[in-house]
Amino acid sequence: MGSEALSGQQVLRRSVTGQRRDVVIGSVLGAGHQAGEVAVPVLIGVVIDRGVARGDTSGLLLGLAALAAVYIGLSFSFRFSARAGERAAETAAHRLRCELVTRVLAPGGGAGDGRLPGELTSIATQDAKRVGAVTMALIVGVASLMGLLVSAVVLLRISLVLGLLVLLGTPLLLWLGHLLSKPLERRSEAEQERAAHASGIAADLVTGLRVLKGIGAEPAAVSRYRATSRASLTATLRAARAQAWQNGIVLALTGVFIAVVALIGGRLATRGDISIGELVSAVGLALFLIGPLSEVSWVTAELAQGRASAGRIAQVLAAEETVLPGSGTLPRPVAGRVRLNRLSLAGLKGIDLDIAPGQLVGVVTTDPADAAALLNCLGRRHDPESGTAELDGLPLDTLDPADIRTAILVAEHDADLFEGTLESNVSAAPGSAGTGPAMAASGADDVARALPRGAATVITERGRSLSGGQRQRVALARALAADPPVLVLHDPATAVDAVTEARIAAGIREIRRGRTTIVVTASPALLAVADRVVLVENGRVTADAPHARLVRDRADYRTAVLS
Repeated sequence: MGSEALSGQQVLRRSVTGQRRDVVIGSVLGAGHQAGEVAVPVLIGVVIDRGVARGDTSGLLLGLAALAAVYIGLSFSFRFSARAGERAAETAAHRLRCELVTRVLAPGGGAGDGRLPGELTSIATQDAKRVGAVTMALIVGVASLMGLLVSAVVLLRISLVLGLLVLLGTPLLLWLGHLLSKPLERRSEAEQERAAHASGIAADLVTGLRVLKGIGAEPAAVSRYRATSRASLTATLRAARAQAWQNGIVLALTGVFIAVVALIGGRLATRGDISIGELVSAVGLALFLIGPLSEVSWVTAELAQGRASAGRIAQVLAAEETVLPGSGTLPRPVAGRVRLNRLSLAGLKGIDLDIAPGQLVGVVTTDPADAAALLNCLGRRHDPESGTAELDGLPLDTLDPADIRTAILVAEHDADLFEGTLESNVSAAPGSAGTGPAMAASGADDVARALPRGAATVITERGRSLSGGQRQRVALARALAADPPVLVLHDPATAVDAVTEARIAAGIREIRRGRTTIVVTASPALLAVADRVVLVENGRVTADAPHARLVRDRADYRTAVLS
């Protein structure tokens, strides 16, 4: 999907065609409703000519009965047309949200690069809603055009002059409305961009609120958000002004057009070219035309905003994947042998590393960027620039990322928790084993005992109701409960005290016995339980030995781990 050139127009077209049935039903019923609206002033004119002017009582009663039937039809057609339109809009928006979430969570990645989480949320909510609303706008547009067409036909029957005036004036008004929608489309796109950026900044600040308070950076954070929010407000006001100008000008032109129709109709009646009833019908139709013409103005505004939002959605859906799926198949069961052959990525330079199945290996990097590059490579979030990373002898770049992640779990040190019970967070991974051993090994059982309802306690989104150390232990328990063939842990115990850290180290050693485990950390307690420790300096492996030997023989290792 990422390599395809997807445009905003294609997103709009797919949304509409996906709801073809409801759009057709809503359009047909809406068109019928507009035709019924046109029939009302026509029937009133007939009643006046036959029932009032001629004194035809039966004609009067018949006309009133016809009006009653028309109003009943109007009630049902409006209700079911609106229902079809709302269903089409909501369903289209829902499908777009699902498509966006699927793309963002795709194993190949790439969709979220360069975008804050809040910005992606804005695209998946506000932009998806606006694109979905285009289906309702199309239904309203078709119905409005039907009302204009039927009105023109009726006016042609009443008077050729009036009919031609409507037939020629309506396209002119539509064309002017289209021209006026262009500035709105541009400003709407800028508004959505600014609003999404402000949402992203707000989400970022809320996530790091404790850290900001800890370092006294609240004033700088508030200032940053205030500037972003002010820019968003400015863009919103510009879009609102553009919409107000468009609506105002179109409404003024519409009013002039209606006045001209009524004026010409009045002159025709005074000359005897049309009857009093026909004049009433013509004036009624002229007043009726305000509705569909105003709706056409609304439709053009909705389409302009929908096109802008569709363009932003297309950018996410068409984002290039960071890694492409391979054609290889991972053998089952996975033994868990990990090998890096002359691997280079970012700061890593020609790394060689061979980890036997079942080994617990510690990795110490003097540069945090090297640790990030190693994690990205093992999780296949990025492919090596040169060399290979292998699992059981198969290069990772020949395997599907989703397949790799069933065998290799990379647990980041800042992994988020989900809203729900503590136990549901620990057992969230597919195929999780029992939560008890994992919670004990990670120290999360102590967290559960400290909560009012134990493991059944509901924690808030991202675990904000827990302390940093508690969140870290629950996230570690989740990784251990998943029990993957290869587990990569990144600083799993940086936010706990020394006693808890030592307990966690022993727990990891015991629960992962016989399973390949890589711990990227500088924690002496964790490194002490590893079978061996690899030291990476300046992107290269400079030492590979047990922790105790490295502490004894390597000053650079002591500096990295004990300082």
